Amino acid sequence: MEYAYYPGCSLEASAKGYDESVRFVFNALGHKLTEIEDWNCCGATYYMSTKETISLVISARNLALAEKQGLDIVAPCSSCYTILYKTNEILKNNPVMKAKVDQALRKDRLSYNLATNVRHPLEVLVNDVGIEKIAAEARFRLNGLKAAPYYGCQIVRPDRGLDDKENPVMMDSLFEALGVQNVYFPMKVRCCGGMLMTTFPHVALELNKDILACAKDNGADVILTTCPLCHINLEAYQEKINKNFKTDFRIPIVFFTQALGLALGGKPRELGMNRNLIAFDAAEIRGGN
Repeated sequence: MEYAYYPGCSLEASAKGYDESVRFVFNALGHKLTEIEDWNCCGATYYMSTKETISLVISARNLALAEKQGLDIVAPCSSCYTILYKTNEILKNNPVMKAKVDQALRKDRLSYNLATNVRHPLEVLVNDVGIEKIAAEARFRLNGLKAAPYYGCQIVRPDRGLDDKENPVMMDSLFEALGVQNVYFPMKVRCCGGMLMTTFPHVALELNKDILACAKDNGADVILTTCPLCHINLEAYQEKINKNFKTDFRIPIVFFTQALGLALGGKPRELGMNRNLIAFDAAEIRGGN
């Protein structure tokens, strides 16, 4: 199958390893990602809090471009996925706002007819490709790896139908089929604080400390994440968290597609694992295979 790929801003900069691993995984499984030509920033939450109409136009432009390709959008970034999905739902249910957005899009010689579905790669991999096929295609088992699957607070909320919003299991089921032992991790949808790290760092540091502690206390070797911002908060601030709270965290934070890519035979550099700040040995994540 083919999908319109929306990398978003983070995957071209701070989360380049996520981009590289998503592309590798889809290619390895025989599914094509065609990057949306001339895509623009989704606007994230800042635009939504400033002026709703402008934020919807900015986001809808990407939906319109994907519609021209006749493809569903795959958006790996949790924020991008959330904003694009939210925009789509608003336009479907608010004809007044839809008319305003249409007027703005016409100035860019675009139109949007609500034919684009917004998808997250985790859901696509589980539902379109299938866990059984992925397990059959895997070249390495991840036996012995103890992981804390961390979904974050965005991709399953509010009621998007992607998974259970309080106890999602897609990532758990996927990696269990690859030999991973998923540890007890009740904080799998707890917020990392997002951009609070730049505005109220004392709040965000404690939120991340609690998530890291939960993973460590339950024996996790690694935290698997679906979100660039969660990734950087949990990984880049461990040293500061250790200093502030007298902890000793050194937990690798790995994009779920990086771990999956290793199972599918990808080399660490192909999957952008050299970009991670806390190294995790590929031989170890492959269970010694």
